[in-house]
Amino acid sequence: MIKLQDVCKTFYLGDQAVHALDHIDLQVQQGEYLSVMGPSGSGKSTLLNMLGLLDRPDSGSYRLADSETASLPEVERAELRSQYIGFVFQAYHLIPRLNARENIEMPMMLAGVKAAERRKLADDVLKRLAIDHRAEHLPKQLSGGERQRVAIARAIVRKPTILLADEPTGNLDSHSGEEVMLLLEQLNQEGITLFMVTHDAKLGARAQRHLVMVDGQIVEDSTTHGTD
Repeated sequence: MIKLQDVCKTFYLGDQAVHALDHIDLQVQQGEYLSVMGPSGSGKSTLLNMLGLLDRPDSGSYRLADSETASLPEVERAELRSQYIGFVFQAYHLIPRLNARENIEMPMMLAGVKAAERRKLADDVLKRLAIDHRAEHLPKQLSGGERQRVAIARAIVRKPTILLADEPTGNLDSHSGEEVMLLLEQLNQEGITLFMVTHDAKLGARAQRHLVMVDGQIVEDSTTHGTD
């Protein structure tokens, strides 16, 4: 499903080179549940952006579903991203002037899905995530947990096969965070490949596979039984 081979990405701060990804090799099968941990600046978010086709490697290969993505034109990368990948962020990234349903519909609107179908799909996922009663509410009228549920609904409404979650509980209290984690894990149990970047060791330990990054390298790749 996912294969990174000798992937490098370097950023420059003035004259100083920062090796955000330093010869990364990684293979992931469909349905895996991975946590990505490491200190700030270790390359965790850069890896997630690379997997999500938001960034290109300076060198190396990234194959997604048998497609070599590194050299693809941006329009084809966007098509792959739309087909396979959903994103969940710590800061939600909801559009303030749109209500919950409209936020969920936005990626479908950009993809040209007709209004009636958008409405049905959005309402289905709102009901599934138990926030259908908040469909008409603006983000500022929602709790943190509800906002994150809307963000998850937006990420999964087009049924991606990969979900990339960057500190998904970072802005939530412990109760709301646990609810969000259980939801993400349920999606994984249904077959979605789940990547989760986290600074929380307890959350990271819930995954079945654990990646630890230091200075742009994967220094540990271990497997446990996770929450089973």
